[in-house]
Formats: sequence, structure tokens, C-alpha cells
Amino acid sequence: MTVTGNRLENLWDDARASPMSESEKLLYRSNLLGSDKRVTNYGGGNTSAKVMERDPLTGEMVEVLWVKGSGGDIGSMKMDGFSTLYMDKLNALPGLYRGLAHEDEMVGYLPHCTFALNPRAASIDTPLHAYVPRKHVDHVHSDAIIAIAASVNSRELTAQIFGADIGWLPWKRPGFELGLWLQTFCRDNPTAKGCVLESHGLFTWADDAKDCYLTTLDIINHAAQWLEAKSAGKAAFGGAVRPTLPKGERRAVAARLMPVIRGLISKDRHKVGHFDDSPAVLEFLGSAMLDTLAPLGTSCPDHFLRTKIRPLVVAFDPAAPDTDATVATLAAAVDAYREDYAGYYDRCKHDNSPAMRDPNAVVYLVPGVGMITFALDKATARISGEFYVNAINVMRGASLVSTYQALPEQEAFDIEYWLLEEAKLQRMPRPKALAGRVALVTGGAGGIGAATAERLLQDGACVMLADIDAAALQATADTLAKRHGSDVLRTVQMNVTDEPQVIAAYAAAAVEFGGADILVSNAGIASSAPVEETSLDLWNKNMDILSTGYFLVSREAFRLLRTQGIGGSIIFVASKNGLAASPNASAYCTAKAAEIHLARCLALEGADAGIRVNVVNPDAVLRGSKIWSGEWLDQRASTYKTDKDGLEEMYRQRSLLKRAVLPEDVAEGVYFFASDLTAKSTGNILNVDAGNKEAFTR
Repeated sequence: MTVTGNRLENLWDDARASPMSESEKLLYRSNLLGSDKRVTNYGGGNTSAKVMERDPLTGEMVEVLWVKGSGGDIGSMKMDGFSTLYMDKLNALPGLYRGLAHEDEMVGYLPHCTFALNPRAASIDTPLHAYVPRKHVDHVHSDAIIAIAASVNSRELTAQIFGADIGWLPWKRPGFELGLWLQTFCRDNPTAKGCVLESHGLFTWADDAKDCYLTTLDIINHAAQWLEAKSAGKAAFGGAVRPTLPKGERRAVAARLMPVIRGLISKDRHKVGHFDDSPAVLEFLGSAMLDTLAPLGTSCPDHFLRTKIRPLVVAFDPAAPDTDATVATLAAAVDAYREDYAGYYDRCKHDNSPAMRDPNAVVYLVPGVGMITFALDKATARISGEFYVNAINVMRGASLVSTYQALPEQEAFDIEYWLLEEAKLQRMPRPKALAGRVALVTGGAGGIGAATAERLLQDGACVMLADIDAAALQATADTLAKRHGSDVLRTVQMNVTDEPQVIAAYAAAAVEFGGADILVSNAGIASSAPVEETSLDLWNKNMDILSTGYFLVSREAFRLLRTQGIGGSIIFVASKNGLAASPNASAYCTAKAAEIHLARCLALEGADAGIRVNVVNPDAVLRGSKIWSGEWLDQRASTYKTDKDGLEEMYRQRSLLKRAVLPEDVAEGVYFFASDLTAKSTGNILNVDAGNKEAFTR
């Protein structure tokens, strides 16, 4: 959403909206509102419209509530993201309501109200929209509004800022009861344009889609401008008391800490990390109020569900930085957080509460450095960080004009362990086989590298794609990102023979994803020449890339994997030529043989740490492979007395199975060793060569 200064700008286009139906205008309005995180966070808030529709059975026109369905995001949703429910059936539900103690059972009635067999499940917020007697309703989680809603005197502030235009309701968990509260408020205050919900957010309404949109923007802008005026000249969070490290140093510290934390919290399920050192985060981390505000936790339920009861503040002093000393404190800090979380669970649990979930923190605050978040996938880790930035903005505003208050502990627990929330979690699809795993793929822009990255991404892994060719690397990454999204993919230009570049690539993986679990060492070169015509430079080039390069990326993988302490898998993409001699390729064959034996040695060294090392041996993978272009193709064609067009057919006929080997075939072999399918296998060689008896390993 475009802004003028700090003001949200009206982006409603009458020409675009005029031919739309009411439900289409609802989607248009929703997408506009959800496009700016200052209006609402990802997945947060909901919008609705009451629309006249033709009943598919009776043919009569009936009033239907269109409302964002469970789990959607108003900024990115499409028409199928809305639930549709008969308003007459929704209006009958209060007659079935048995009181607050039985509130949750009302959710079970919502499917009975479904219009036109819409499969989109209705959310818990449906009654909040249904019982507001206006055609259009917006519910958003604006930072400016929540800063007011999360202040200890939020009722007084709401009246002071908005007068009679906007009402106020005390904290109440979203659900049927709160829907009835809103209905009563609207009937008692017929001229009101909306209502602030304590510690939660904003409801606004109108009888026209555009008017509702403009009302929402106007109320948020008014709140933001009031906060700005009231806080002018005041130091946020009591002012800065800690320095902020330079950017390069911040990333270096994060690269050291994140794999350690990841290892400590990934014993049961692998987690992926995200690092944020944005100005809002750094201001909070350097402030006088960090130690008092951070333990309080968040206020808005959406913030809380994403960020947990409170963050873990890491013991790091940016005024006298000592990363080694901080690393030494992490295990005890993580244990203490778990114990504190278990205590919170024991204090607040009910007889029917679900079992305690993962007791590890989601948010880790490192003063002077930044915020680290961990989750079961990269997108969730990133979004959790975004939610905590929202919480920081809320705490900033509230503490400048009042005193910030978080959700009471019991209320927070009742939301986190809400049986309806537990049912939603149980309905989530099973994670993919490589969910939470991070892979570094060298030679990632080539045919085998790109196919391998594609295969790993398909099964849920995050991939750090490395290659020496910057242009080809970017092109490959762009293609993969279109299919799998940008969250799960990062790139690093790297020469595997350059030690500092290799070290930097692993540091990048640590900052971008929290660490790594899988190394696919695939960077390659190929040369062909009779031994008497093989120069020392050519020999050394093969050894540098195919032997030394594989050593360097493996050594750094071992260092990172041992730091994490959760095992890992290293796969060498070697060659049939490492086992079977080939004419006029002594440098290449020898270097590939060195790769294979290095893998055997590393399998011995890594076993005690759960690090598996295996080899995939392809042969004659011509399609998409960069090494099969230029001189190498000419040289191999000359060796076998054929031309370029005939070389692939010659290789096919040479194989026992008479089949061509493709990059995707090699990628399946790599996946086999990367996955838990081979969790008890190390030191193995898998030939993907369509059959070559000279390369048989036994």
C-alpha cells in the first residue's frame, strides 16, 4: 500500500471497483487492506460482507455472509478464501447458545449454516462479523490501534482519541460471546463507526464497501497521527543504553549463534531460522526497556500465537562483545526457558488441556545484533519474526503514551491451548519428508545441481544454491523460486577452491536458514587429453576443483554439523570414472577416484556425530550439464570416433540397460541419500549410470 509520509493512502479505484459484485468488492477491499503490515499482519484480521444471493435450491434471494475463512490471509486471498453462510441460520444460533461455559460448541453449528456447499471452513471470528448490523465489516490488527488497545488505560485513550465515533470493549477471547457483545454495542451506539477491542485490535463497519475501507484507513491514520503527536520529543523505550554493532559484525555473530541454537532446539524436529536486524528491532534491543518489556510478552492474540508466551533474551553484551562466551551460555539459557515454559503450562493447564507442546522459544533477542526466530519451516520463521516486529511497534507506541500491558498469563494460555486451536493443528497436513532440513548444493546452476535442488525443494527442504557462475546461478534461482517461492531458496556465488568463499557460504547458510543438514558436493569440471598431452595446469585444475574443492566444502560442513549436533548427510556427486578407468581422461578419473575415497574417510570420521557420507556416481549425463559443452564434448566425441549427435546414443548403447541418464535421475539418487530413507546408511556408492559392469562396486 502506498503511503504519504506515515499516512496510509486511499488506493480505492472507483473505475476498477464499479463493475464488481459486492463479493468481488469485498475481495478487492481485503487485498488492499492486507497489502500493508501496518494495517494488519500476515494471516491476521478478517473482512466480511452481507450479500444478497440466489438460493441454489429455492431460487429465492437470501442474505449471505461472506467472511474470510479459517487460516486465510486477507492480503493474498482469492474468492475461494471466503466462507459463505446463510444469515438467517446464523441469526438463529443465539437461540441455541447455552452460555459462556459452552461457547466452543457453537463452532460446531457453523457448518450447518453453509451456503452453496462452500468447502471453506468458517473461522472462530464468524459471529463477530455476523452480528454487527452493517453490510460491511473490517477487523484488523493495526500496530497503531493495538498500541492504544494494549495500554493500561486503553478505554480512556480510545475515548480521548476518537470520541463517540469509536467504542471500546474489554478483553474477551474471540468467539460467540464477543460476537454478541459487539451486537449489543452496535444496537446501543447506532452512530458508532467501529470499536477498539482491548489488547486485540479494531472493528470498523459501514453499509458500503468503499465507505468501510475508508473508515478503516481513517481510524488507523487518526490513531497513528495522535500517537506521533503525543510522543514527539520522547525517546522510544526510555532511550538507548546499548550500542548496535556494524552490519557485518551483526551477521557474523548471528552466524555463530544460530547453528548452536538450532541444534539445541531441533533434537525432536528440525527447525529453520530467520534473522532480522531491521531498525525497529535494533532500537528495541538497544533500549532501556528491553529487560522489562520483553518478559511481558505480546498482547494481540495473533501476535502471541506466532511468537509464544515470551522471547528468550540472549546474554550478549554489544559493548564488550564476546561471542565465544555467549555460545557457552546458550545451552543453559535454552534449558531455563524450557523449564519456565513448563512452569507456565503447569500453572495454567486445565483438566482437558492438550499435552504440552514444544517448550522451546520461537523468538531470540540478541542485543546489538538482531532478532532470531525459529520454526518448522522458513516461511513460518519469517512470519513469526514479522509478528514480533508488530509487537515491538505496539510496545513502542504504548510505552510512549501510557504503560504497556500484555495479555494476562491465563488468558494467553487459554488461547495457546484452546481446544479449537488444537483441533486446527491436528487438521494440518503431515510435513513433507525434508521439512525443516537445509541443503547446500554446489555446482547448483548446472543440470545435476539444478535438478537436485528441485528434488530437495519438492520434499520440503530449504536450499542454499552455490555456483561460481553468477549469471547462471541467478537464472536457476529465478526458475526455482517461481515454483517453490523465495522463502526456501538462497544463493551464494562461490568458488569451491577458494577457502574464504567456502567459509563465507556456510556463514550465509547459518544466517539465512539457521544452519545446514545436507551438503550436495556437485561442483565439477571435465577434461579429456592423453596423458602425454596433459599439462600440469590441467592436472592441478582437476585436482583443485574435484578433490581440494570437495575437501573444503566437506570440512566446513563437518564443522557446522558438529556445532549443531543433530547429524547430517553429505553426498558427493562423483562419477563412474572414479571406479572405471577411461581413456584420455587420467586427470579427471584420478580426481574422481580421490572424491570417492575422501567420502569413505569422512564416513568413518562422521559416524560418531550422526554424519552420513555417501556417493552418487553418474555417467554420461549430457542433457543440461555444463561440462558436456565446449571442449569436453568435442574431446569425448573424438575419443570414441563419433560426432556430437552420436555421442549420447553411443553412451546409451554402451550401458547395460540401454537408457540415457538424465539430471533428474541423478537427483533421485542424491535425494535417496539426503532423506531418512537411508538414515542407517553411510560409506555407500550408488551408481546412476544405466549399468556399467566395470563400475560395479563388488
